[in-house]
Formats: sequence, structure tokens, C-alpha cells
Amino acid sequence: MPPIRTLIMGAAGRDFHNFNVFFRGNSDYQVVAFTATQIPNIEDRRYPPKLAGPNYPDGINIYPEAELEKIIKDQTVELVVFAYSDVPHEYVMHKASQVVEAGADFQLMGAERTQLKSTKPVVAVCAVRTGAGKSQTTRRVSLILRDMGYKVAAIRHPMPYGDLVSQAIQRFADYSDLDKYDCTIEEREEYEPHIVNGIVVYAGVDYERILRQAEEEVDIVLWDGGNNDLPFYTPDLHIVVADPHRPGHELTYHPGEANARSADVLVINKVDTAAPEDVMTVRENLHQLNPSATMIEAASPLFVDDPMAIRGKRVLVVEDGPTLTHGEMAYGAGWVAARRFGAAEIVDPRPFAVGSILQTYRNYPTTGAILPAMGYGDEMVAELEQTINNADVDLVIIGTPIDLAGLLKINKPSQRVRYELQEIGQPTLTDILQMKFPK
Repeated sequence: MPPIRTLIMGAAGRDFHNFNVFFRGNSDYQVVAFTATQIPNIEDRRYPPKLAGPNYPDGINIYPEAELEKIIKDQTVELVVFAYSDVPHEYVMHKASQVVEAGADFQLMGAERTQLKSTKPVVAVCAVRTGAGKSQTTRRVSLILRDMGYKVAAIRHPMPYGDLVSQAIQRFADYSDLDKYDCTIEEREEYEPHIVNGIVVYAGVDYERILRQAEEEVDIVLWDGGNNDLPFYTPDLHIVVADPHRPGHELTYHPGEANARSADVLVINKVDTAAPEDVMTVRENLHQLNPSATMIEAASPLFVDDPMAIRGKRVLVVEDGPTLTHGEMAYGAGWVAARRFGAAEIVDPRPFAVGSILQTYRNYPTTGAILPAMGYGDEMVAELEQTINNADVDLVIIGTPIDLAGLLKINKPSQRVRYELQEIGQPTLTDILQMKFPK
């Protein structure tokens, strides 16, 4: 039988991983194309021959997802594999309908066919939605394990938005590595907090090679998930974070529901700022999905250097970009801090937006009156900076995981909001980790 002509739909992450692990050396399939969406400027390039392997001497073209039906017909595609995350179940089935109508089969790959087995214990931290608090949970777990005497490295879900060959294996141990790999704002937001805590971070494209290198220097591998995707490595302990600010999403988003169903530990975060009835809704939904999982409630308390600097001011709030865009949150930690510490007004940034930032608001109209810190490349970073500087405000509140004031030239005062995970009651993550990995 000739190989099945296959197209992989993705967003420069799960799609490449599925190819590397399952399709790259598999003579039963011929991957003729990738499509790309969600992230700006990741289409119209090529998955390079050096990463694609000997079956693909010319590499594999990456097209915009908007051309999906045309590619299926032009390339005589027989199978389409859906390989990205943080989308409603209904959205997935609309894509399936497009594919079926165009003449191909549609597939979702299960975790077991795409997960790699480590020689070291693996703790995976994932979520049911982007922006649920996965990053601060991962940081909390890394510090607990370090205090227990284990050497830990965080392996971060991929964000290869530049040259894929040079990004195949990346190791971040200090700030100079962020510059070495020309990291975007989105990458810095994920890597820098770990570096500050003294935790080495790995990322890249080829996650088997990444894993084998990390295993040489650690006792425990910590999978730091992206969006609401499934872990790339078989976990010995699977922790999944849910967000009561979006009750019901744990049931209706792909593959977040699968994460919730497979979790050993479910963390309901932000209970300090969510409505009690929404916390209860999420708890009941999670129990229905996974009654055997251990459930933890947690807060993400806010810290600001000078809260009094916010009182009475007209402020611009800048939040983590993906949380507002495909995460569909209309606010974040910066907005909460502005309200809590007495800002006179949260000024709508949309009249001041330029270029790609203005286009982001058009693409994601539910973002609300706050500014997503979009930074996929130098041009977008410059337009983010210009939007902030255009704003007629007294103060900028920065709710991103990194201090944008250190990266951008902001022409007005700023206050940074920090947040960490804090468990409420028992059991705690410390209790669970000590039981799972006793010294």
C-alpha cells in the first residue's frame, strides 16, 4: 500500500512533536504539509530537512490554516491530524466537517501514541485552559522538589517561532541564554521566572533529544505545559490546573477536558478572586470528570512594589497576551490589582493601538479594555511599546510574568504585579510530592 498522504494542523508546537514522535520515521504515512494558526507569522515557512529526517529531503511546507481545504484538494490529502490546543469542542468539530467535506479523514491523536518515556520520574503540570495559573503552579512544584533535595529541570512546551534548526534544543540557565536564542516576550514570560528561581529550563522542537539531554543533569523532570495541551512525556504525577473565572470550560475545551480526566491532582486556582458559586461549579464538574483525583484549592495572591502609587491614578493595564487572546480572558492579574488598589480609571487602550496590536483586537474582540502583551518578533514588540507610549494615562500596571519595563522604553511610570500559587487547606502540593517522591 502507498503511504497515507497526511496533513498536520498545528500552531508550531504539538504538530511538530506529533510528527517527530509518530510520523517522521513511519513509512505508512507521508506528511505533505503542515498548517499554522493562533500565533502570528509562523506560516509560509518550512519544517526543515534537518529536523524532518531522511524521508523528507526537501522538508515540509507550512501553510496558513485558512488554505486548509485548498491544500487538501491540491495535495490529494487523505488524512488530516488536528494537533493544537485551547479550542472549544465545537470548533474542533467544525474543522472536522471542513476536512470531511474536502475529502479527507480527520483524526485526533491520543496521548499514548505521542508521549515519550523518561528514564527519570516526570511531574507534569498542565491545565484545562490557558491562563489558569499553570506557570505559578509549575514554579511552586519546582521549588518544593528543590527544597526536598532533588535536582530539577523544567522542560517547557514548545514555542519555536524563529529558526527551527537553531531552536531544536535550547537550554536556559541565565539571562544571557534568553538573548542568545533571541527570545520573544512570550518565551521570556515562561523562562525568566524559572531562571530567577535557579531552575534550568529546556525547550525547543525535538523533545526526545531535549529529554535525553535533561535526564543527564536532573533527578526529576518537570513538564511545564503550554495552553491546555497534554504532556509530551508520560507523567508519574500529573497535576492539572483549573480556573473558576471560566466555570464550565473544563468540560468544553480541547484537550483540556482530556487533561482533567487523566489528572492525578486537580488544582482549582484563584479561589480568592472567583465567585464561590463558580468555584463550586468547577469542583463539581471536575469531580464528575475524574472522581479519583486529589483536589486542591489554591489562591494566586498579588504583590505590587508600591500599591499606593496606583490609588487615584488613570492606569493602562498590560496583561499576558495568550491569556487574553486564545485564552479568552477579558482581564488578568493587572486588572485585579488596579481595582484592588484603588485606580481611578482603567483606560481603554484600543484607541491608542497601532499595527499588529490593533489587528490583535480585531482578531480577538472579546479581549476587553486591557492591553495584551503581544511580542512575537521585533516589529510587534515595537508596536506594543508605541501603543503603551501613546496611551493618555498616569501609570502603567504590568501584569505579565516578566517586567516589560526592563524590555521596553516606556515613557511613563509603571508598577509590576507579581503572583505566586498558595494552597489553601490540605492536602498541599508539598504533602503530595513528599508522598510520591520520599527521600
